[in-house]
Amino acid sequence: MNLFDVYSLYDIEPVKGEGSWVFTADGTRYLDFYGGHAVISIGHAHPAYVKAVAEQAARLGFYSNSVKNSIQQKMADRLGRLSGYDSYQLFLCNSGAEANENAMKLASFSTGRAKVLAMDRAFHGRTSGAVAATDNPKIQAPFNATSNVEFVPLGDIDAVKGKLETREFAAVIIEGIQGVAGIRMVEDDFLRTIRTLCTSTGTLLILDEIQSGYGRTGNFFAHQHAGVRPDIITCAKGIANGFPMGAVLISPSIEAWKGMLGTTFGGNHLACAAAVAVLDVIKDEHLVENAAETGQYLIDRLTEMAARNSEITEIRGRGLMIGIEIKGSASDLRRRLLFEGHIFTGGAGEHTVRLLPALGITREQADIFLSTFEKFL
Repeated sequence: MNLFDVYSLYDIEPVKGEGSWVFTADGTRYLDFYGGHAVISIGHAHPAYVKAVAEQAARLGFYSNSVKNSIQQKMADRLGRLSGYDSYQLFLCNSGAEANENAMKLASFSTGRAKVLAMDRAFHGRTSGAVAATDNPKIQAPFNATSNVEFVPLGDIDAVKGKLETREFAAVIIEGIQGVAGIRMVEDDFLRTIRTLCTSTGTLLILDEIQSGYGRTGNFFAHQHAGVRPDIITCAKGIANGFPMGAVLISPSIEAWKGMLGTTFGGNHLACAAAVAVLDVIKDEHLVENAAETGQYLIDRLTEMAARNSEITEIRGRGLMIGIEIKGSASDLRRRLLFEGHIFTGGAGEHTVRLLPALGITREQADIFLSTFEKFL
């Protein structure tokens, strides 16, 4: 049986990871500045993570959500304290797309409204409702098309106001930073005004923090830079350091009833053990603070690099979520960085190199990236 052709694959197979390094079978070492698409939050094979998952697998890997699972509550307590959302409710699922599906469904249940407002170039997932809220017709099948999702330009507050004043929308869904679109920043004032408009029109605000959350931008969630509190927050990616998991944080003002949301595998014992370990490491090793400090160091050095090299046209980002816009082909540069410089990076369009390293990346590793990147510009 052949594998379904999904992605263009580099002819490299990592077989081992350690911190921010990955290794192929022949022992070649690569610096991971992509984190498996922002998934590796605390580093590859972190000892505390490995211990927690192994010990839980030896006890009980899975049982259904028809019985109590105290590890779910342990995770909820840890997440509430670290994020500042200890009064919120937590629904656990398996992926970012599933988290966004349930968030939009929950908003529709809660308001009795059918429509969702999203931003241009947004990416919220590849399942039916999530892809309908994703501004990319290439991944929308006719089945996904829906008149219940409308799009406005990111940053155009008049367009948002005009839509919400109809009082037809259950929710606005917006990313903390648009990742797939190329690290497009959401201005703090824009987000604050959306919060005000949502409140005044009875519309719920959903913050998609799947890529920008869990400490990546130097706050636990990217929207916290703007000082707003959404009604619903979605998480995935780095939540369990590679174990498939998603989560929906739900305001206490939103009422739930049994059967509103459901899942078979969500919040299983292994996933929760992994997620608790991630939260403990983030707290104990001060990784949110490191993301802020090392991320700013990278942004400052890249800005200096851009001043002396006209090939770089713009630096965007916060913390360890960084986009480098170049004049030439980002794909060609990323290929050279990988095969000649032994550094993994991410892409986001024709001219953007995207950086999403583990939150514990060191200053020394940042310098390795910077010198190698400049060499291949």
